[in-house]
Amino acid sequence: MDLARPDLRPDPSLSRQEMESLQREIAAAAAFDDDHALDPAAVAVESAASLADGLPPARPDAVANETLPGTGGAVEESGVPTVVGVDQAFRTDRAGDRPDAAVSAAVAFRDGTVVEYASATTPLSIPYIPGLLAFREGEPILAALDALDAEADLLVCDGSGRIHFREAGLATHVGVLCDVPSVGVAKSLLCGEPDEPTAERPAGWRTPIRADDAVTTAEPGTVIGHAFQSRQYPNSRRVNPLYVSPGHRVSAESAVDLVAALCAGYKLPEPTRLADAHAERAKGDAE
Repeated sequence: MDLARPDLRPDPSLSRQEMESLQREIAAAAAFDDDHALDPAAVAVESAASLADGLPPARPDAVANETLPGTGGAVEESGVPTVVGVDQAFRTDRAGDRPDAAVSAAVAFRDGTVVEYASATTPLSIPYIPGLLAFREGEPILAALDALDAEADLLVCDGSGRIHFREAGLATHVGVLCDVPSVGVAKSLLCGEPDEPTAERPAGWRTPIRADDAVTTAEPGTVIGHAFQSRQYPNSRRVNPLYVSPGHRVSAESAVDLVAALCAGYKLPEPTRLADAHAERAKGDAE
């Protein structure tokens, strides 16, 4: 896979100061406006896959894979885009004390159908540090994307995008490196302030997340993402919302619309839900 900005690769050997400086470069290179032809209806997943009997088989012939001339991407002649979800599982050392390898998974969807699975196992060199996730998990994700034959029109990452101290979360870093529209879907809020309280909201509810003093690269009050209630139980509103933010070439408003279209009855969007399951399967195969 050829990277658009190989100079911005997330090098885990950098000092913390150097990592943060690189993230500011990433944020400056990122586009947080819509630069794509993606329609939520075109990426929508109507029904979730049951994982009771394992992952659904890949169907590479589900939609003809012909790139339109001049698109610069992989949108097929049928007009159906390819959405790739990425997630990771972690293998521990022999003592079982700490993670020593990332098992990264990429799952490509087209027209609501899985067309390809890919995975890669790579060593971990640094621990998890809030705000520096891309330096731990970015290279493993790139390895999984490199193993994928399908070209993504949209990347959906398990992690933040613009909702980040320097507007350069995992989804932004990977999106800029690959120059692909990307969104981040996080289960917890790293920084920023929601316009409204998020507890016990009904399915479909959303509210903007605005930059606060913790976000050092954006004006306070800038909308950097949304809290989105993807599902809820009717009699017990105890499911927490997702925190959806643009990674690259997607606006905050479009990011949440695209993620809403990809959720099919579960809390997580289907591409990352299946990427999580595929990562666990690949981890088991590797052990």
